[in-house]
Amino acid sequence: MARILIRSALLVVITFSLSLSVGCSGLFQDPREQANDRLTEANQAIEEHNRLFEEARSAYEEAKGAVESGEITEATTQETERFTDARSTMQEARSQLAEASEPLSDVQDLDVEAEIQEYSGFLSEAVDAQLVAEESEIEFYEILEQDPTLSENREEAIQILAEAGDGYEEAENAYGRAQELADQNPELLRES
Repeated sequence: MARILIRSALLVVITFSLSLSVGCSGLFQDPREQANDRLTEANQAIEEHNRLFEEARSAYEEAKGAVESGEITEATTQETERFTDARSTMQEARSQLAEASEPLSDVQDLDVEAEIQEYSGFLSEAVDAQLVAEESEIEFYEILEQDPTLSENREEAIQILAEAGDGYEEAENAYGRAQELADQNPELLRES
């Protein structure tokens, strides 16, 4: 049987390189400082997502290996609990990633360089694609909870994971475009 889903670490955490000037310490930040704050907020949510995602993915990898090899032949309470825990952790990770969407979207409304807006747009696109892919993956966990051996739902599970794989690929492409833009504009963007 072909591998069900392959997903590498995709999330790129990058923030703005701001030249800090002494002087204006008023109540309002300039647009670049606001953009930096928004990206920092998004990065924090993404970092927490990544931690939770890897936790969920660890349980998923075990399940996926058993499904691919056909080793799961009988449902046990322990296996069902493992799938339930993976789904719950993935949902929590997904909600953390969703929290990154708003600050990224806010950057689009700021009066900053076009490259900064384009960069946050690519990241928003990547986050949105990854959210859709993760929703599909959660559907897979739900199927496993009901049918751990996939004796009745194997084709549906494989289709759902194929959709998730497509979503992860779309997210990876958008993250790649963001990284390329950051690499082309080191004076505006830097890795954190």
